[in-house]
Amino acid sequence: MKHVRHFTPSLFLSLVHVCLVQANYAPYFFDNGARSTNGNMALLSLSEDTPVGTHVYTLNGTDPEGDTVTYGLAYEAGLRRYFSVDENLGNVTLIEELDREKEDEIEVIVSISDGLSTVSEKVRILVMDANDESPEFINTPYIVQVPENTPSGSSIFKIEAVDKDTGSGGSITYFLQNIHANKFTIDRHSGVLRIKTGVTLDYEKSRTHFVVVVAKDGGGKLRGDNKVFSATTIVTVNVEDVQDTPPMFIGTPYYGYVYEDTLAGSEVLTVVALDGDRGKPNSIHYCIVNGSEGSFEISNTTGAISVIKSPNQLKKEVYELKVQASEVSQEGDTSVYAFAMVTIRVVDLNNHPPTFYGENGPQNRFELTMYEHPPEGEILRGLKITVNDSDQGANAKFNLRLVGLGGIFQVVPQTVLNEAQVTIIVENSAAIDYEKFKVLTFKLLAIEVNTPEKFSSTADIVIRLLDTNDNVPKFSSDYYIARIPENSPGGSNVVAVTATDPDSGLWGEVKYSIYGTGADLFLIHPSTGIIYTQPWAVLDAEVYSKYNFYVKAEDTDGKYSLAEVFITVLDVNDHSPEFNENIQEKTMIIGSPVKIEAIDQDAEEPNNIVDYSIMQADPANVFDIDQSTGEIKLKSYIRSLDIIHNITKNKDCIWSVVVQAKDRGSPSFSTTAVLKIDITEETLHKGPMAAFLMQTKDNPMKALGVLAGVMGIMVLITIMISTAMFWRNKRSNKIMPVRRIIKKRQIPQSRTIRMEWLKFKRPSNAAEKFVVEDDAQSLHNENSNNNIQVAPVPPTAPLPPPPPALAPRGDTPGWRVPTVSGSLTPKSIKKQLKKRGHGSAHNALVSELKMKFEKRNAAIGEPHI
Repeated sequence: MKHVRHFTPSLFLSLVHVCLVQANYAPYFFDNGARSTNGNMALLSLSEDTPVGTHVYTLNGTDPEGDTVTYGLAYEAGLRRYFSVDENLGNVTLIEELDREKEDEIEVIVSISDGLSTVSEKVRILVMDANDESPEFINTPYIVQVPENTPSGSSIFKIEAVDKDTGSGGSITYFLQNIHANKFTIDRHSGVLRIKTGVTLDYEKSRTHFVVVVAKDGGGKLRGDNKVFSATTIVTVNVEDVQDTPPMFIGTPYYGYVYEDTLAGSEVLTVVALDGDRGKPNSIHYCIVNGSEGSFEISNTTGAISVIKSPNQLKKEVYELKVQASEVSQEGDTSVYAFAMVTIRVVDLNNHPPTFYGENGPQNRFELTMYEHPPEGEILRGLKITVNDSDQGANAKFNLRLVGLGGIFQVVPQTVLNEAQVTIIVENSAAIDYEKFKVLTFKLLAIEVNTPEKFSSTADIVIRLLDTNDNVPKFSSDYYIARIPENSPGGSNVVAVTATDPDSGLWGEVKYSIYGTGADLFLIHPSTGIIYTQPWAVLDAEVYSKYNFYVKAEDTDGKYSLAEVFITVLDVNDHSPEFNENIQEKTMIIGSPVKIEAIDQDAEEPNNIVDYSIMQADPANVFDIDQSTGEIKLKSYIRSLDIIHNITKNKDCIWSVVVQAKDRGSPSFSTTAVLKIDITEETLHKGPMAAFLMQTKDNPMKALGVLAGVMGIMVLITIMISTAMFWRNKRSNKIMPVRRIIKKRQIPQSRTIRMEWLKFKRPSNAAEKFVVEDDAQSLHNENSNNNIQVAPVPPTAPLPPPPPALAPRGDTPGWRVPTVSGSLTPKSIKKQLKKRGHGSAHNALVSELKMKFEKRNAAIGEPHI
């Protein structure tokens, strides 16, 4: 019988858990060595200049079961946290700045965990040095006391500096700034300061020396760059005095004076000597070696020299004393000494200042009256001045100079000894001007030269000037510009000129006059300078608008100046616009304007600008006029004669228009005229000749003159050709061929043919006139202008062909050409018509003209020629 063990589920789970726990192995770090960047951070070394935030290491380990591991960093209590770790990736980051000088090793507990087991290890991280420290001097400040007799090359002090860095960055060398100008030298390694070889210290020349010492490290890496740091300090070297210098006199050379009133026993001067060794000076003993001759003595302790005789007992004027100064040591010994020379002069007492004298004794004010602008170099002889100083020798020497007016006068002499006669000379004549100064006042100064008192005295010089006529009248301007309206009456003021003469009296009075080609219409008041028009003067800007002339300002001696006057006559609107003589009748072709023109004789705008307008028209609302150009045209809806016939019953199409020409002046003037306009349609004839004839239809005599001229030219050309052929045949020796082209000559018409379309009027005088009669209106036009121009008798020319036989119309008294104006302004005939070609267009136009003349002759009832 077998026994079977039955397991419950809970018991089974417990057995499985036990088996799993026993099978779980702990995770572990890889040990990749000291120079590895991943592992357990053992023996990791970091430079102290590693920037914060740098990824410095990667923790790396594994779990035997292959479970995911996490990493951690921990620090013992009280230690600074320098690193942080990413628990999943193991990346270690620097979070605190390193400083090897403060902490060269960092202990960190690194851990690795698979979730069940955690393994921790304590590692040490070495902080490597970087050259981030500068040398520092210790035991500063440095003050050294050195006796001045210390031998050259001696060591006097040792400077010491430290650098916390290691290696080359911690090694220090020393050197001095301004080594060439320095009395010292330093050992670069030990820092020992010495007196430079061949150099000695001297307390009397320099008591203190300031030595600048530089300490420099050996350099090293810092954040990837090679850096060298240095520091400086100052060593103060105080030189101690030693008794090695003789005494010295202060304030040499010495001079003293004994004056005539000096009392015996009076002190003349004091000499001073000091021990050359200023640090520990000895006392000084004074004595006179020689030169006093029993007249002077000196104090042994103070150095005061006194005169022991009265001045009148002194036999010499100058005494030279030799004074000795000796050092007395603390033991009472007299060792070193020095000498100085003292000069004492016996002089007269300077107790008299310079004094000025006139003719009657001492005087301090001198006056003179003279004319302005005397010649330069002239002596002011009216001034009698003498100057004197009663002292003797140098005390009587003084200088003279003028005070108050520089550069106008000069004094002679400038240096005086005892006494001199003073002379004042003119130096600048232009400055002596009555118009600037009526009175010149200045001082004459006498001042001693070589005396300590510098006694002086002054005298007042007063010069009153008299005026001369030395100025020319001067205008306020070189030219004057004036304007005057043209309608100003005679005697109107134009402009006032002003001239001044600074001279006084009669010499300053100015008289005005004018002259020049433009001065005829003007006058000037001789005293006031007002320029006005002549009483009879009439100014007209349209005739002459610009005047210029000269005005003269003259004083009583005839000195004068000129100015130019420019006068502009201002235009006034005093003319009305005037229409020209051809305004009575115009012919208008439908579609083309007619132009009227009026001229305003005013000189300037806007007085001569003309505006045109239609005042009245019969019928109205048919015409438009351009305000500026005067062009008259039909309303835009009128395009043919049929429209015109619908407007009016007047079949002749001649309308009266009242036009106005008005200027733009103020006040404005205007002129009106009645214009008769004959409206026609455009002719069917084309070509330049037809256009010309149409343009001259209002003036048929112009057309006849042109035709006559053309025919004359043709005759002249024919004569020249015939003459040339004649002379060529006459000179030729050849026999001309028999074959010729013979052209039959046309038989000219008889000159007695009656020209029914022209009428000649024979005046009573010998000169015949060729006149074309106009309508009855020509006898009396609307402007009452009945003048007839006279022209010479036209030359004889071939007669035009006879007019064609045309039957007159019964409903009208005469035949009218619809394209030519029915009335002409009276004009003189310049030339007769000459024969032209027989073109159809020309013949038709000539026929029209002849028919028009026949109609006019029939209306007048005069016989034909």
